[in-house]
Amino acid sequence: MTLAFPNPSRSFDDGRNAARFFGYDGMFEIRFFVEADALVKLGTMAGGSATSEAACLSAFDASRASIYDVAREAYSHDHLNSYTLTVSDFRSAV
Repeated sequence: MTLAFPNPSRSFDDGRNAARFFGYDGMFEIRFFVEADALVKLGTMAGGSATSEAACLSAFDASRASIYDVAREAYSHDHLNSYTLTVSDFRSAV
């Protein structure tokens, strides 16, 4: 099975200081978190720089395709049920 992202919803997790979204491998739900620092970097590339929840989610929306690509790459190495994507995961994506 291939990792898919049929549900476009995402939210901000204050405790992790990260955006949360879900991918699916068949019937398995995989949690992903993108750290705010990575979103700031992605947002800067998209013309933003703030670290507020709204700015982070806006950066997520603007970079959704790249985020999904990085999530697929992470999942291809190890089939875990949760991943935290950091700035280093996006070095080759931006």
